[in-house]
Amino acid sequence: MAQLLLGKTAIILGLANKWSIAYAIAQAYVREGAKVLITYQGDRQRLTVEELNTEIGAAKVLPCDVTREEEIAALVEQLKADGTTLDIIVHSIAFANREDLSRPFVETSRDGYLLAQNVSAYSLVAVSRALSPLMTNGGAILTLSYLGGVRVVQNYNVMGVAKAALEACVRYLASDLGAGNIRVNAISAGPIKTASARGIRDFSKVLDVVANLAPLRRNTDPAEVADTAVFLGSDLGRGVTGNVIYVDAGFQIMGLGL
Repeated sequence: MAQLLLGKTAIILGLANKWSIAYAIAQAYVREGAKVLITYQGDRQRLTVEELNTEIGAAKVLPCDVTREEEIAALVEQLKADGTTLDIIVHSIAFANREDLSRPFVETSRDGYLLAQNVSAYSLVAVSRALSPLMTNGGAILTLSYLGGVRVVQNYNVMGVAKAALEACVRYLASDLGAGNIRVNAISAGPIKTASARGIRDFSKVLDVVANLAPLRRNTDPAEVADTAVFLGSDLGRGVTGNVIYVDAGFQIMGLGL
């Protein structure tokens, strides 16, 4: 069976643990023949990510805190020093204060709002600006969104607004970078039991509702999201840009469950 990403180099930002969607994407990319680079944020995550890499088999693990311009610049310089060109960038980064997720959106603090936007949305802009010059043969930039960016999802609050901004960033970046044959897309995954999802109150109830109402009558498997990331990163996705692709067992098409 042909490897869909053979000869391509991908960098994956935001892999924090083995339950993350980024972990599933990294596994799928290695399976499909890509040379994979992984970043980690701070020394606290370094050992964890290096340990995970014994299972993944990425070519290199590099530091990068996307909220610090100097660390993004250092990443670029390291890649240039290694003679690395990129074909795929995967942005799997989001964060909001737990207290801003646990109270009504109207009570979101100014600092909490700005933090969620900075980490979850603006970081895609910063990373795209810094790393796209290394995509000398064009390529694909991918990020991860959720239905809460276009509809109100109870307890998703400030993160839903950040995902709305993220999806708008995808469209504007797709327009800006398209002349260089760089495609920019988001995958809107259904709810998955990731470590970050544990910060959302009553998340288990969300899983139950989706499994009952989604056309496929089940929740989303991380491997399904990863395979869609393979498609978007491969030449098979060469005509797709500026889009949000739902991988959620069809839940987004449903209205009220009566």
